[in-house]
Amino acid sequence: YYITNNLRMSLFKIAKTSQPLLSRCMSMLVNDPSYSWLADIGIKEVNEGVYNGSWGGNGNIVTSVSPINEQPIAQVIEGTTEDYEEVVRASKEASKQWAMTPAPVRGEFIRQVGEHLRDKLEPLGKLVSLEMGKILPEGIGEVQEAVDIADYATGLSRMLNGKVIPSERPGHMMLENWHPLGVIGVITAFNFPVAPYFWNFTIASICGNACLWKGAPSTPLTGVACTRLIADVLEANNLPGGLSGLVTGGADVGSAMVDDPRVNLLSFTGSCHIGKQVGSKVQERMGKLILELGGNNAISVMEDADLSMLVPAVCFASVGTAGQRCTTTRRLIVHKSLIDEVVKRLKSAYKQVKIGNPLEKGILCGPLHTTAALEAYKEAISEATALGGTIEVGGNVLEGRYVEPTIVTGLPHNSDLVMRETFAPILYVVPCDGFEDAVAINNEVSQGLSSSIFTKNPEYIFRWVGAGGADSGICNVNIPTNGAEIGGAFGGEKETGGGRESGSDAWKQYCRRATCTINYSKDLPLAQGIDFS
Repeated sequence: YYITNNLRMSLFKIAKTSQPLLSRCMSMLVNDPSYSWLADIGIKEVNEGVYNGSWGGNGNIVTSVSPINEQPIAQVIEGTTEDYEEVVRASKEASKQWAMTPAPVRGEFIRQVGEHLRDKLEPLGKLVSLEMGKILPEGIGEVQEAVDIADYATGLSRMLNGKVIPSERPGHMMLENWHPLGVIGVITAFNFPVAPYFWNFTIASICGNACLWKGAPSTPLTGVACTRLIADVLEANNLPGGLSGLVTGGADVGSAMVDDPRVNLLSFTGSCHIGKQVGSKVQERMGKLILELGGNNAISVMEDADLSMLVPAVCFASVGTAGQRCTTTRRLIVHKSLIDEVVKRLKSAYKQVKIGNPLEKGILCGPLHTTAALEAYKEAISEATALGGTIEVGGNVLEGRYVEPTIVTGLPHNSDLVMRETFAPILYVVPCDGFEDAVAINNEVSQGLSSSIFTKNPEYIFRWVGAGGADSGICNVNIPTNGAEIGGAFGGEKETGGGRESGSDAWKQYCRRATCTINYSKDLPLAQGIDFS
Protein backbone atom coordinates (compact mmCIF):
# COMPACT_ATOMS: atom_id res chain seq x y z
CA TYR A 1 0.00 0.00 0.00
CA TYR A 2 1.05 3.56 -0.63
CA ILE A 3 1.84 5.29 2.66
CA THR A 4 1.87 9.07 2.71
CA ASN A 5 4.57 10.98 4.52
CA ASN A 6 2.12 12.05 7.22
CA LEU A 7 0.96 8.49 7.85
CA ARG A 8 4.55 7.24 7.85
CA MET A 9 5.39 9.82 10.51
CA SER A 10 2.35 8.79 12.54
CA LEU A 11 3.38 5.14 12.42
CA PHE A 12 6.91 6.13 13.44
CA LYS A 13 5.58 7.99 16.48
CA ILE A 14 3.28 5.11 17.46
CA ALA A 15 6.17 2.65 17.31
CA LYS A 16 8.45 5.01 19.17
CA THR A 17 6.02 5.82 21.98
CA SER A 18 4.16 2.56 22.48
CA GLN A 19 6.76 0.75 24.60
CA PRO A 20 7.42 3.45 27.19
CA LEU A 21 3.75 4.34 27.17
CA LEU A 22 2.64 0.76 27.91
CA SER A 23 5.21 0.34 30.67
CA ARG A 24 4.81 3.70 32.40
CA CYS A 25 1.52 5.41 31.57
CA MET A 26 -0.43 3.62 34.32
CA SER A 27 1.90 5.10 36.96
CA MET A 28 1.93 8.62 35.56
CA LEU A 29 0.25 11.40 37.49
CA VAL A 30 -1.68 12.50 34.38
CA ASN A 31 -3.73 9.30 34.80
CA ASP A 32 -4.32 9.86 38.52
CA PRO A 33 -7.85 11.27 39.13
CA SER A 34 -6.30 13.73 41.62
CA TYR A 35 -4.59 15.40 38.66
CA SER A 36 -7.50 15.33 36.22
CA TRP A 37 -7.13 19.10 35.83
CA LEU A 38 -4.10 18.44 33.60
CA ALA A 39 -6.54 17.50 30.83
CA ASP A 40 -8.04 20.99 31.06
CA ILE A 41 -4.81 22.43 29.69
CA GLY A 42 -4.28 19.75 27.06
CA ILE A 43 -1.76 17.52 28.83
CA LYS A 44 -1.89 13.85 27.79
CA GLU A 45 0.25 10.79 28.57
CA VAL A 46 2.50 11.55 25.58
CA ASN A 47 2.70 15.12 24.24
CA GLU A 48 4.26 16.40 21.07
CA GLY A 49 6.83 19.05 21.92
CA VAL A 50 7.25 20.92 18.63
CA TYR A 51 4.85 23.50 17.21
CA ASN A 52 5.00 25.67 14.09
CA GLY A 53 1.32 25.68 13.11
CA SER A 54 1.07 21.94 13.54
CA TRP A 55 2.31 19.70 16.32
CA GLY A 56 5.11 17.17 15.98
CA GLY A 57 8.49 16.09 17.25
CA ASN A 58 11.02 13.48 16.15
CA GLY A 59 13.46 13.53 19.05
CA ASN A 60 13.79 11.65 22.30
CA ILE A 61 10.83 10.90 24.51
CA VAL A 62 11.44 12.50 27.90
CA THR A 63 9.48 12.04 31.08
CA SER A 64 8.69 15.08 33.18
CA VAL A 65 9.15 14.17 36.83
CA SER A 66 7.62 16.21 39.64
CA PRO A 67 10.11 17.33 42.28
CA ILE A 68 7.23 17.18 44.79
CA ASN A 69 7.12 13.39 44.96
CA GLU A 70 9.62 12.34 42.25
CA GLN A 71 6.76 10.71 40.31
CA PRO A 72 6.43 10.92 36.50
CA ILE A 73 3.80 13.39 35.35
CA ALA A 74 3.67 12.75 31.59
CA GLN A 75 5.95 12.40 28.59
CA VAL A 76 7.01 14.79 25.82
CA ILE A 77 8.44 14.04 22.39
CA GLU A 78 11.34 16.46 22.00
CA GLY A 79 12.38 18.17 18.82
CA THR A 80 15.55 17.53 16.82
CA THR A 81 17.73 20.06 15.03
CA GLU A 82 15.81 19.13 11.89
CA ASP A 83 12.57 20.00 13.67
CA TYR A 84 14.14 23.26 14.76
CA GLU A 85 14.97 24.04 11.14
CA GLU A 86 11.32 23.66 10.14
CA VAL A 87 10.13 25.84 13.02
CA VAL A 88 12.61 28.66 12.41
CA ARG A 89 11.66 28.72 8.72
CA ALA A 90 8.01 29.01 9.68
CA SER A 91 8.82 31.80 12.15
CA LYS A 92 10.85 33.68 9.57
CA GLU A 93 8.03 33.52 7.06
CA ALA A 94 5.41 34.49 9.65
CA SER A 95 7.47 37.50 10.75
CA LYS A 96 7.22 39.02 7.26
CA GLN A 97 3.41 39.05 7.35
CA TRP A 98 3.28 40.16 10.98
CA ALA A 99 5.62 43.12 10.43
CA MET A 100 3.13 44.59 7.96
CA THR A 101 0.16 44.13 10.31
CA PRO A 102 -0.89 47.31 12.17
CA ALA A 103 0.40 47.34 15.74
CA PRO A 104 -3.08 47.73 17.33
CA VAL A 105 -4.22 44.64 15.41
CA ARG A 106 -1.24 42.79 16.82
CA GLY A 107 -2.29 44.07 20.23
CA GLU A 108 -5.77 42.60 19.81
CA PHE A 109 -4.19 39.18 19.26
CA ILE A 110 -2.21 39.55 22.48
CA ARG A 111 -5.37 40.68 24.31
CA GLN A 112 -7.02 37.42 23.33
CA VAL A 113 -3.98 35.47 24.53
CA GLY A 114 -4.31 37.24 27.88
CA GLU A 115 -7.97 36.27 28.11
CA HIS A 116 -7.12 32.62 27.46
CA LEU A 117 -4.47 32.81 30.19
CA ARG A 118 -7.09 34.19 32.60
CA ASP A 119 -9.42 31.32 31.77
CA LYS A 120 -6.70 28.76 32.60
CA LEU A 121 -5.06 30.64 35.48
CA GLU A 122 -5.57 27.96 38.11
CA PRO A 123 -4.70 24.79 36.16
CA LEU A 124 -1.65 26.45 34.59
CA GLY A 125 -0.58 27.64 38.04
CA LYS A 126 -1.00 24.12 39.38
CA LEU A 127 1.13 22.74 36.55
CA VAL A 128 3.90 25.23 37.37
CA SER A 129 3.82 24.05 40.99
CA LEU A 130 3.67 20.38 40.04
CA GLU A 131 6.45 20.49 37.46
CA MET A 132 8.75 23.17 38.94
CA GLY A 133 8.04 22.75 42.66
CA LYS A 134 7.14 26.28 43.77
CA ILE A 135 4.17 26.74 46.11
CA LEU A 136 0.75 27.12 44.52
CA PRO A 137 0.30 30.85 45.27
CA GLU A 138 3.61 31.47 43.50
CA GLY A 139 2.64 29.19 40.60
CA ILE A 140 -0.65 31.01 40.09
CA GLY A 141 1.16 34.31 40.62
CA GLU A 142 3.55 33.50 37.80
CA VAL A 143 0.67 32.88 35.39
CA GLN A 144 -0.96 36.09 36.64
CA GLU A 145 2.26 37.86 35.67
CA ALA A 146 1.79 36.55 32.13
CA VAL A 147 -1.79 37.90 32.18
CA ASP A 148 -0.54 41.27 33.40
CA ILE A 149 2.13 41.61 30.72
CA ALA A 150 -0.45 40.70 28.05
CA ASP A 151 -2.66 43.54 29.31
CA TYR A 152 0.33 45.87 29.32
CA ALA A 153 1.38 44.89 25.79
CA THR A 154 -2.16 45.37 24.49
CA GLY A 155 -2.13 48.99 25.57
CA LEU A 156 1.46 49.47 24.46
CA SER A 157 0.51 48.43 20.91
CA ARG A 158 -1.12 51.88 20.51
CA MET A 159 1.84 53.76 22.01
CA LEU A 160 4.93 52.61 20.07
CA ASN A 161 5.91 56.20 19.53
CA GLY A 162 8.77 57.52 17.45
CA LYS A 163 10.09 61.10 17.47
CA VAL A 164 10.09 64.22 15.36
CA ILE A 165 13.54 65.82 15.67
CA PRO A 166 14.31 69.44 14.65
CA SER A 167 16.55 69.64 11.59
CA GLU A 168 19.25 72.29 11.23
CA ARG A 169 18.48 72.49 7.50
CA PRO A 170 15.54 74.53 6.17
CA GLY A 171 12.87 72.52 4.40
CA HIS A 172 13.91 69.32 6.17
CA MET A 173 12.33 67.12 8.80
CA MET A 174 13.94 64.35 10.89
CA LEU A 175 11.95 61.39 12.14
CA GLU A 176 12.85 58.43 14.34
CA ASN A 177 10.95 55.21 13.61
CA TRP A 178 11.02 51.77 15.25
CA HIS A 179 10.63 48.62 13.14
CA PRO A 180 10.49 44.91 14.05
CA LEU A 181 13.67 42.82 14.00
CA GLY A 182 12.18 39.59 12.62
CA VAL A 183 12.58 36.42 14.70
CA ILE A 184 13.08 36.52 18.47
CA GLY A 185 14.55 33.39 20.05
CA VAL A 186 13.65 32.81 23.70
CA ILE A 187 15.44 30.30 25.94
CA THR A 188 13.93 30.14 29.42
CA ALA A 189 14.93 28.48 32.70
CA PHE A 190 13.20 25.98 34.97
CA ASN A 191 12.54 28.33 37.89
CA PHE A 192 10.14 30.55 35.93
CA PRO A 193 8.76 28.32 33.15
CA VAL A 194 5.94 30.74 32.15
CA ALA A 195 6.49 34.44 32.85
CA PRO A 196 9.80 35.14 31.04
CA TYR A 197 8.48 33.72 27.77
CA PHE A 198 5.43 35.96 27.96
CA TRP A 199 7.60 38.98 28.88
CA ASN A 200 9.34 38.42 25.56
CA PHE A 201 6.51 37.05 23.42
CA THR A 202 3.85 39.66 24.23
CA ILE A 203 6.11 42.69 23.80
CA ALA A 204 8.02 41.31 20.81
CA SER A 205 4.74 40.34 19.14
CA ILE A 206 3.10 43.77 19.36
CA CYS A 207 6.36 45.17 17.95
CA GLY A 208 5.84 42.95 14.87
CA ASN A 209 8.16 40.01 15.53
CA ALA A 210 7.70 36.25 15.52
CA CYS A 211 8.96 34.25 18.51
CA LEU A 212 10.58 30.84 18.86
CA TRP A 213 10.65 29.25 22.32
CA LYS A 214 12.90 26.65 23.87
CA GLY A 215 12.00 26.03 27.51
CA ALA A 216 14.02 24.22 30.15
CA PRO A 217 14.38 20.45 29.53
CA SER A 218 13.02 19.73 33.02
CA THR A 219 9.76 21.71 32.58
CA PRO A 220 8.60 20.67 29.11
CA LEU A 221 4.91 20.24 29.97
CA THR A 222 4.53 23.87 30.96
CA GLY A 223 5.90 24.95 27.57
CA VAL A 224 3.53 22.60 25.78
CA ALA A 225 0.49 23.78 27.78
CA CYS A 226 1.26 27.47 27.23
CA THR A 227 1.87 26.98 23.52
CA ARG A 228 -1.39 25.03 23.14
CA LEU A 229 -3.17 28.03 24.61
CA ILE A 230 -1.43 30.42 22.21
CA ALA A 231 -2.06 28.05 19.29
CA ASP A 232 -5.80 28.15 19.97
CA VAL A 233 -5.74 31.94 19.59
CA LEU A 234 -3.57 31.78 16.46
CA GLU A 235 -5.91 29.30 14.82
CA ALA A 236 -9.03 31.25 15.83
CA ASN A 237 -7.60 34.33 14.11
CA ASN A 238 -6.27 32.43 11.07
CA LEU A 239 -2.71 33.47 11.92
CA PRO A 240 0.44 31.46 11.11
CA GLY A 241 1.71 29.17 13.86
CA GLY A 242 5.24 30.41 13.31
CA LEU A 243 4.36 33.56 15.26
CA SER A 244 4.91 31.52 18.43
CA GLY A 245 6.95 28.46 17.61
CA LEU A 246 8.04 25.86 20.16
CA VAL A 247 10.93 23.41 20.09
CA THR A 248 11.24 21.33 23.24
CA GLY A 249 14.71 19.87 23.42
CA GLY A 250 18.19 19.79 24.86
CA ALA A 251 21.49 21.52 24.30
CA ASP A 252 21.59 20.69 20.58
CA VAL A 253 18.42 22.70 19.95
CA GLY A 254 19.68 25.54 22.13
CA SER A 255 23.00 25.64 20.28
CA ALA A 256 21.22 25.73 16.93
CA MET A 257 19.20 28.74 18.08
CA VAL A 258 22.27 30.52 19.49
CA ASP A 259 24.25 30.05 16.26
CA ASP A 260 21.42 30.83 13.84
CA PRO A 261 21.72 34.23 12.07
CA ARG A 262 17.99 34.06 11.26
CA VAL A 263 17.35 34.58 14.98
CA ASN A 264 17.71 38.35 15.06
CA LEU A 265 17.60 38.64 18.84
CA LEU A 266 18.15 35.95 21.45
CA SER A 267 16.75 36.28 24.96
CA PHE A 268 18.50 33.85 27.29
CA THR A 269 17.67 33.20 30.94
CA GLY A 270 20.12 31.00 32.84
CA SER A 271 23.36 30.86 34.76
CA CYS A 272 26.18 33.39 34.42
CA HIS A 273 28.51 30.62 33.26
CA ILE A 274 26.32 29.49 30.35
CA GLY A 275 25.20 33.05 29.65
CA LYS A 276 28.78 34.13 28.94
CA GLN A 277 29.10 31.35 26.36
CA VAL A 278 25.77 32.24 24.77
CA GLY A 279 26.65 35.92 24.71
CA SER A 280 29.99 35.44 22.99
CA LYS A 281 28.49 33.15 20.33
CA VAL A 282 25.63 35.51 19.50
CA GLN A 283 28.03 38.46 19.44
CA GLU A 284 30.29 36.60 16.99
CA ARG A 285 27.45 36.58 14.46
CA MET A 286 26.54 40.20 15.38
CA GLY A 287 23.14 39.20 16.69
CA LYS A 288 21.25 41.11 19.37
CA LEU A 289 21.08 39.83 22.95
CA ILE A 290 19.03 39.98 26.12
CA LEU A 291 20.79 38.15 28.94
CA GLU A 292 18.97 37.50 32.23
CA LEU A 293 21.53 35.68 34.36
CA GLY A 294 22.30 35.12 38.04
CA GLY A 295 22.05 37.40 41.04
CA ASN A 296 23.79 37.22 44.42
CA ASN A 297 21.28 39.66 45.86
CA ALA A 298 21.44 41.43 49.21
CA ILE A 299 19.21 43.31 51.63
CA SER A 300 20.95 45.97 53.71
CA VAL A 301 19.53 46.78 57.14
CA MET A 302 20.28 50.19 58.60
CA GLU A 303 20.16 51.05 62.30
CA ASP A 304 16.73 52.71 61.92
CA ALA A 305 15.08 49.83 60.01
CA ASP A 306 11.55 48.74 60.86
CA LEU A 307 12.17 45.15 61.92
CA SER A 308 8.47 44.28 61.83
CA MET A 309 8.62 44.92 58.06
CA LEU A 310 12.07 43.47 57.59
CA VAL A 311 11.49 39.95 58.95
CA PRO A 312 8.59 38.92 56.66
CA ALA A 313 10.32 40.59 53.72
CA VAL A 314 13.52 38.60 54.29
CA CYS A 315 11.56 35.37 54.77
CA PHE A 316 9.77 35.75 51.45
CA ALA A 317 12.91 36.93 49.67
CA SER A 318 15.14 34.11 50.92
CA VAL A 319 12.70 31.20 51.40
CA GLY A 320 10.26 31.84 48.53
CA THR A 321 10.56 29.35 45.63
CA ALA A 322 12.92 27.42 47.96
CA GLY A 323 15.64 29.97 47.21
CA GLN A 324 15.50 29.30 43.47
CA ARG A 325 14.64 32.75 42.11
CA CYS A 326 17.31 34.79 40.36
CA THR A 327 16.14 37.61 42.67
CA THR A 328 16.34 35.53 45.87
CA THR A 329 18.04 37.28 48.79
CA ARG A 330 21.24 35.38 49.55
CA ARG A 331 23.07 37.97 51.68
CA LEU A 332 21.71 40.01 54.58
CA ILE A 333 23.92 42.97 55.46
CA VAL A 334 22.94 44.17 58.95
CA HIS A 335 24.12 47.16 60.94
CA LYS A 336 26.29 45.77 63.74
CA SER A 337 24.04 47.29 66.42
CA LEU A 338 21.06 45.22 65.20
CA ILE A 339 22.58 41.95 64.06
CA ASP A 340 21.82 39.91 67.20
CA GLU A 341 18.20 41.06 67.31
CA VAL A 342 17.68 40.51 63.58
CA VAL A 343 19.13 36.99 63.70
CA LYS A 344 16.98 36.18 66.75
CA ARG A 345 13.79 37.29 65.01
CA LEU A 346 14.65 35.53 61.76
CA LYS A 347 15.39 32.26 63.56
CA SER A 348 11.96 32.40 65.15
CA ALA A 349 10.31 33.12 61.79
CA TYR A 350 12.24 30.39 59.95
CA LYS A 351 11.13 27.80 62.51
CA GLN A 352 7.52 28.60 61.60
CA VAL A 353 8.01 27.98 57.87
CA LYS A 354 6.01 24.95 56.75
CA ILE A 355 7.94 22.73 54.32
CA GLY A 356 6.18 20.19 52.14
CA ASN A 357 3.97 19.55 49.13
CA PRO A 358 3.66 22.96 47.45
CA LEU A 359 0.16 22.17 46.20
CA GLU A 360 -1.10 21.99 49.79
CA LYS A 361 -2.50 25.02 51.58
CA GLY A 362 -0.23 26.69 54.13
CA ILE A 363 3.05 25.37 52.72
CA LEU A 364 5.68 28.11 52.27
CA CYS A 365 8.67 26.09 51.06
CA GLY A 366 8.53 23.35 48.46
CA PRO A 367 11.29 21.10 47.15
CA LEU A 368 14.46 21.89 45.27
CA HIS A 369 13.89 21.32 41.58
CA THR A 370 16.79 18.96 40.83
CA THR A 371 19.09 16.53 42.59
CA ALA A 372 21.97 18.76 41.44
CA ALA A 373 20.49 21.61 43.49
CA LEU A 374 20.23 19.25 46.44
CA GLU A 375 23.93 18.45 46.15
CA ALA A 376 24.82 22.14 45.85
CA TYR A 377 22.87 22.81 49.07
CA LYS A 378 24.70 20.04 50.95
CA GLU A 379 28.09 21.19 49.67
CA ALA A 380 27.43 24.81 50.68
CA ILE A 381 26.35 23.79 54.20
CA SER A 382 29.41 21.58 54.59
CA GLU A 383 31.73 24.33 53.32
CA ALA A 384 30.16 26.93 55.60
CA THR A 385 30.76 24.74 58.63
CA ALA A 386 34.33 23.97 57.58
CA LEU A 387 35.05 27.69 57.22
CA GLY A 388 33.91 28.36 60.78
CA GLY A 389 30.40 29.55 60.02
CA THR A 390 27.50 28.99 62.41
CA ILE A 391 24.31 27.31 61.22
CA GLU A 392 21.78 29.41 63.15
CA VAL A 393 18.77 27.48 61.86
CA GLY A 394 18.19 24.78 59.26
CA GLY A 395 21.04 23.07 57.47
CA ASN A 396 19.40 19.67 57.11
CA VAL A 397 18.27 17.62 54.13
CA LEU A 398 14.80 16.19 54.60
CA GLU A 399 13.04 13.46 52.62
CA GLY A 400 13.30 13.54 48.82
CA ARG A 401 14.35 16.91 47.46
CA TYR A 402 13.23 18.91 50.47
CA VAL A 403 15.69 20.89 52.59
CA GLU A 404 15.47 23.24 55.54
CA PRO A 405 15.83 26.96 54.79
CA THR A 406 19.11 27.93 56.42
CA ILE A 407 20.69 30.98 58.06
CA VAL A 408 24.49 31.12 58.34
CA THR A 409 26.47 33.64 60.39
CA GLY A 410 30.14 34.11 61.21
CA LEU A 411 31.56 34.12 57.67
CA PRO A 412 33.47 37.10 56.21
CA HIS A 413 31.38 39.10 53.74
CA ASN A 414 34.02 38.56 51.07
CA SER A 415 34.57 34.82 51.54
CA ASP A 416 34.35 32.76 48.37
CA LEU A 417 31.24 30.96 49.63
CA VAL A 418 29.31 34.16 50.39
CA MET A 419 30.42 35.69 47.10
CA ARG A 420 29.20 32.62 45.18
CA GLU A 421 25.54 32.21 44.20
CA THR A 422 24.09 28.93 45.49
CA PHE A 423 20.63 28.27 44.05
CA ALA A 424 19.08 27.10 47.34
CA PRO A 425 17.47 28.62 50.45
CA ILE A 426 20.69 29.65 52.24
CA LEU A 427 20.99 33.13 53.73
CA TYR A 428 24.36 34.52 54.84
CA VAL A 429 24.09 37.24 57.49
CA VAL A 430 27.05 39.64 57.73
CA PRO A 431 27.57 42.82 59.79
CA CYS A 432 28.28 46.32 58.48
CA ASP A 433 29.48 49.51 60.18
CA GLY A 434 27.10 51.89 58.43
CA PHE A 435 25.62 53.02 55.13
CA GLU A 436 28.88 53.34 53.14
CA ASP A 437 30.03 49.92 54.35
CA ALA A 438 26.68 48.37 53.37
CA VAL A 439 26.89 49.82 49.87
CA ALA A 440 30.44 48.53 49.43
CA ILE A 441 29.50 45.01 50.59
CA ASN A 442 26.35 45.01 48.45
CA ASN A 443 28.32 45.97 45.33
CA GLU A 444 31.35 43.70 45.76
CA VAL A 445 29.80 40.62 44.10
CA SER A 446 30.14 40.03 40.36
CA GLN A 447 26.38 40.09 39.69
CA GLY A 448 24.10 43.10 39.86
CA LEU A 449 20.48 42.01 39.64
CA SER A 450 18.51 43.16 42.70
CA SER A 451 19.26 44.98 45.95
CA SER A 452 17.19 46.46 48.73
CA ILE A 453 17.73 48.61 51.82
CA PHE A 454 15.57 48.92 54.91
CA THR A 455 15.73 52.41 56.41
CA LYS A 456 13.59 55.42 57.27
CA ASN A 457 16.43 57.88 56.64
CA PRO A 458 15.69 60.03 53.53
CA GLU A 459 19.42 60.64 52.99
CA TYR A 460 20.13 56.90 52.92
CA ILE A 461 17.17 56.28 50.60
CA PHE A 462 18.19 58.79 47.96
CA ARG A 463 21.87 57.91 48.15
CA TRP A 464 20.94 54.22 47.79
CA VAL A 465 18.98 54.78 44.57
CA GLY A 466 21.50 57.36 43.28
CA ALA A 467 24.60 56.95 41.16
CA GLY A 468 26.80 56.21 44.20
CA GLY A 469 24.42 53.65 45.71
CA ALA A 470 23.48 50.08 44.78
CA ASP A 471 24.86 49.04 41.39
CA SER A 472 22.04 46.63 40.57
CA GLY A 473 19.41 46.86 37.86
CA ILE A 474 16.64 46.57 40.46
CA CYS A 475 17.16 48.93 43.40
CA ASN A 476 14.51 48.67 46.14
CA VAL A 477 13.74 50.40 49.42
CA ASN A 478 11.82 48.74 52.28
CA ILE A 479 10.67 45.80 50.16
CA PRO A 480 12.21 42.39 49.28
CA THR A 481 14.65 41.86 46.42
CA ASN A 482 12.14 39.62 44.62
CA GLY A 483 8.58 40.08 43.40
CA ALA A 484 9.17 42.67 40.65
CA GLU A 485 6.18 44.28 38.92
CA ILE A 486 5.74 44.08 35.14
CA GLY A 487 5.54 47.85 34.65
CA GLY A 488 9.26 48.34 35.19
CA ALA A 489 12.11 46.98 33.09
CA PHE A 490 13.46 43.74 34.60
CA GLY A 491 17.15 42.91 34.47
CA GLY A 492 20.55 43.54 35.99
CA GLU A 493 24.07 44.77 35.50
CA LYS A 494 27.59 43.29 35.50
CA GLU A 495 27.55 39.48 35.15
CA THR A 496 23.76 39.47 35.35
CA GLY A 497 23.99 40.38 31.68
CA GLY A 498 22.63 43.91 31.20
CA GLY A 499 19.44 42.83 29.43
CA ARG A 500 16.00 44.28 30.15
CA GLU A 501 12.61 42.67 29.66
CA SER A 502 8.97 43.44 30.50
CA GLY A 503 7.96 47.08 31.06
CA SER A 504 9.23 50.65 30.71
CA ASP A 505 10.95 51.04 27.31
CA ALA A 506 12.24 47.45 27.14
CA TRP A 507 10.12 47.14 23.96
CA LYS A 508 12.82 49.00 22.05
CA GLN A 509 15.15 46.00 22.32
CA TYR A 510 12.83 44.08 19.98
CA CYS A 511 13.07 46.79 17.32
CA ARG A 512 15.55 48.37 14.98
CA ARG A 513 15.75 52.15 15.04
CA ALA A 514 15.62 54.14 11.81
CA THR A 515 16.56 57.83 11.72
CA CYS A 516 14.90 59.37 8.67
CA THR A 517 15.69 62.79 7.19
CA ILE A 518 13.14 64.07 4.68
CA ASN A 519 13.88 66.97 2.31
CA TYR A 520 10.58 68.50 1.22
CA SER A 521 12.19 71.62 -0.30
CA LYS A 522 13.68 72.31 -3.76
CA ASP A 523 17.17 72.98 -2.37
CA LEU A 524 19.93 70.65 -1.20
CA PRO A 525 21.68 72.21 1.78
CA LEU A 526 24.24 69.94 3.47
CA ALA A 527 24.59 69.37 7.20
CA GLN A 528 27.28 71.24 9.13
CA GLY A 529 27.13 73.99 6.50
CA ILE A 530 29.36 72.07 4.06
CA ASP A 531 29.67 73.63 0.59
CA PHE A 532 30.27 70.92 -2.02
CA SER A 533 29.30 72.96 -5.08
